Amino acid sequence: MLTEPTLEKLKSLHLYVMANTWVAQRTDPAIAELDFDGRFALLVDAEHIARDNTRIGRLLREAKLRIPSACLEDIDYAPKRELDRAQIRQLSSGRWIADHANVLITGMTGVGKSYLACALAHQACRAGFRALYRRVPRLLEELALAHADGTYTRLLGRLAKIDVLVLDDWGLAPLKDQERRGLLEVFEDRHGLRSTVITSQIPVGKWHDHLGDPTIADAVLDRIVHNAHRLTLKGPSRRKGKETTET
Repeated sequence: MLTEPTLEKLKSLHLYVMANTWVAQRTDPAIAELDFDGRFALLVDAEHIARDNTRIGRLLREAKLRIPSACLEDIDYAPKRELDRAQIRQLSSGRWIADHANVLITGMTGVGKSYLACALAHQACRAGFRALYRRVPRLLEELALAHADGTYTRLLGRLAKIDVLVLDDWGLAPLKDQERRGLLEVFEDRHGLRSTVITSQIPVGKWHDHLGDPTIADAVLDRIVHNAHRLTLKGPSRRKGKETTET
């Protein structure tokens, strides 16, 4: 008797999944054998799972990952890659994000650096953190444009709020003075407050030379290297297969 009014009230409260699940329950004989608490728990679980999936989907869309399907579960641990399972397992816990630590991924072109970085960001989104992917050349362009149109401070503010910022292709070209200073501003705002994932073909030991200006290089590296997990990927290029598939 009270089915229709109750359904309308559930929908007015935006509890659509709960409402649909309740309708389905009424036609399932197995569900009828459960007591009230059991049936109610199933309704709440259905609504909770649906909202969780919606939130994760939104976070992944906002992250704009280069490889949206990348996930830690699909990482290939072939011996030639020399990947440490224990280290990946530790990173998968997300503790490094809570500790505001960074992850530095280096290796030759095509060995899967971008995939691993996107997989870490994907895992962060699943845990409820905000992530954002940018290739360093693209980020530098955005910073330069923001300088020109007066939105520089606003852009820095947005970047500072991202829990996990993925910077792919670090060190592809020499940096100009304004670019060096822009990167320093980004890392200064995030230091000790947020986490950054950086991928590069250049070994970390050569990043100081890449940055050029010794003073700025010291300041940048102090903010990204000392509190960082380092992964060096090895093995042959993986781009002979599909770039979006790790295994």
